[in-house]
Amino acid sequence: MNKELSRHEIREMGVQALFPLDFNKDFSKQAAIDHAIELNHTELLDEEEEHFVPAYLDLVVSGVCVKQEELDTLIGKHLRKGWSIKRLAKIDVTILRLALFEMLYVEEVPNRVVLNEAIELAKTFSDEQSRKFINGVLSSINKELEAGV
Repeated sequence: MNKELSRHEIREMGVQALFPLDFNKDFSKQAAIDHAIELNHTELLDEEEEHFVPAYLDLVVSGVCVKQEELDTLIGKHLRKGWSIKRLAKIDVTILRLALFEMLYVEEVPNRVVLNEAIELAKTFSDEQSRKFINGVLSSINKELEAGV
């Protein structure tokens, strides 16, 4: 492997790995990560066709998988009355989960950076309405976190 990936590229791969895990319960975490790497980063394959998995990608994908119920509960608390996580676009939920995991469990990344990255991911994978929605939910949660609620 000769290319160092940016955290933004790793987050994109994280979304690409986490998204199919929501639909296919038989898909393993490792298979999802391998698929995400194969989509855009074949340079991460070595001579034996083995994947080099960036540590940060493994951290966020594993973390979201382990903490998904907690993350979904927190998202649900910040939705408008009458809305549930099941009504949201799956890609938006995936972006929210990834960002929340980072906000709650990755101390070296400031929450403002995570929020901006989530908006960029929404620009890539979703639409303008989703970008605004994701920004609203994460900003609300970030205010609570900063206030120590």
